[in-house]
Amino acid sequence: MKKLLMLGGSMQQIPAIKKAKACGHYVITCDYLPDNPGHKFADEYYNVSTTDKEAVLALAQKLNIDGIVAYASDPAAPTAAYVSERMNIPGNPYESVALLTEKDKFRDFLAKNGFNTPKAKGYTDYDTALAEIGFFKFPVMVKPVDSSGSKGVVKIYSAEELKSAYDEAIGYSRSKRVVIEEFIEKKGYQVSGDGFSVDGELVFTSYGNELYSSKGTREYVALGEFWPSALSNEMKSKVDAELQRLITALGMRTSAYNIEVIIDKNDEVYILELGPRNGGSYIPQLIEYATGVDLVEYTVKAALGEDCSDLKMKPTVGCFSNYMIYSTLSGKYDGIWFDEDFKKNNLLDVYCTYSNGDEVTAYKNTSHSLGTILFKADSIEEMKEITDNIEKYYRVVVK
Repeated sequence: MKKLLMLGGSMQQIPAIKKAKACGHYVITCDYLPDNPGHKFADEYYNVSTTDKEAVLALAQKLNIDGIVAYASDPAAPTAAYVSERMNIPGNPYESVALLTEKDKFRDFLAKNGFNTPKAKGYTDYDTALAEIGFFKFPVMVKPVDSSGSKGVVKIYSAEELKSAYDEAIGYSRSKRVVIEEFIEKKGYQVSGDGFSVDGELVFTSYGNELYSSKGTREYVALGEFWPSALSNEMKSKVDAELQRLITALGMRTSAYNIEVIIDKNDEVYILELGPRNGGSYIPQLIEYATGVDLVEYTVKAALGEDCSDLKMKPTVGCFSNYMIYSTLSGKYDGIWFDEDFKKNNLLDVYCTYSNGDEVTAYKNTSHSLGTILFKADSIEEMKEITDNIEKYYRVVVK
């Protein structure tokens, strides 16, 4: 029986823990939250922070693990790569994974290697950022270099707005660094999805269309995605080719990726994110509905050095969406209301992390998410109608 160390035991990580168990492996979880719900599905749990590389390495060596997974977690991805490299078990190069999880270094790498990327620079102090803000063309995005899910991301149109944006961004940064980058005007939907490489070859990608808020919060705060992608076959091939070029440049091996791409008005591809891990918000589960491909199982196989050569591209069949469970009001959680027809005909899964009486904060970014719903539609037109008018189909009840 192989030993697999899973970094984290949040609700979103339960599918990977369960999958590893179903594959017959001995599963160990660790993080600094012993009450996380995923731990009860593991064989063992250790109270060790997933971002403490040396502590996780010591634990992994003590347990003599065969593989390590940072499922749906950017902060834990460098730790997994560090441990795999030090223990000579399957994984990706630590330096490449670390670069992919720090936005300022990633933008710099893209620019130096001939990829399209917005003008960008990282900062550790506000005064320097203010002194150099004139070098950028407004609007600009101010972001923590090491956060995800729109947390701490602010779009500004003038130097006068920089201070509040900088303070918010740095408040969400573990390394206390922000990146300022010029805004890219996208054509159509932002491309979002997951991919997988085998021995450095990108063998699978599945893309959806990013959905953003238009009511009650910032317009660039992500709320979900829907499949199938609006990309033409030609444009999908172009995106795949750029991702392959990047994977090759970084020396990545057998790995899952969470992908964020913008196509600009000239049909140029801008890679915003190549997260070295499966997507959050239950994207792998949505992709399995859409394509029949179980990326979670391949992630487990990859971590243990098992054969993944049978993974191939598969088309999306049907229309599917993952959508944030969120509230526009603050108060105490009192359940979720669903339209009866939607619940009967469309709703697939509800992953909610809240219980009645829990405090709810009005949604501003994914740190205020209550979970995710997955649903289907009979056509793209029906899917657009639902996602454009989501409040008609579900809402969080708050007291």
